[in-house]
Amino acid sequence: MTNIVLFGPPGAGKGTQAERLKTNFKLNHISTGDLFRSNIKNQTELGNKAKEYIDKGELVPDEVTIGMLKEAVKENQHGNGFIFDGFPRTVAQAKALDEFLLTLKTEVHGMIALDVNDEVLVQRLLERGKTSGRADDANEEIIRNRVSVYYKETSILKDYYQEKNKYYSVDGVGSIDEIADRLAQIVEKL
Repeated sequence: MTNIVLFGPPGAGKGTQAERLKTNFKLNHISTGDLFRSNIKNQTELGNKAKEYIDKGELVPDEVTIGMLKEAVKENQHGNGFIFDGFPRTVAQAKALDEFLLTLKTEVHGMIALDVNDEVLVQRLLERGKTSGRADDANEEIIRNRVSVYYKETSILKDYYQEKNKYYSVDGVGSIDEIADRLAQIVEKL
């Protein structure tokens, strides 16, 4: 079983690349964004809590996110492993994920970060906002806040995974195929 954390700021292309990795390596893709949207759409208790934070461009509290993630992993234990997209975002979440995966007799094998310039991120998200219907992709101020929150609160994860020799950086600019090839080279080594 191979478990990877796909990391990067909003708009880095995590969802697009996760779908490629899912298909090519037969991994289960667990996107916290998708979990949030599904729970919000179904108006679950966790979904309603998550929506309050997402609408402000803030991170959803750990207990809400971890609860959704554990359920998703338990429901999808088939396949060759997991791609965690958008989780963990804090060291506390990373430690909670490590502890949870140990109960399943596995671990995170690598964190792969998609590196993209901030201005490219803002433009990508504004473009996505034109078709996605997502309010958090249509407002430049909210987008910039999301990117700022990412750097302030989640960049420390780089150190966490580097200390475990599990951190890999990938240039997230280029064609979808070029980026997918860069990612595949790393996953094949894991």
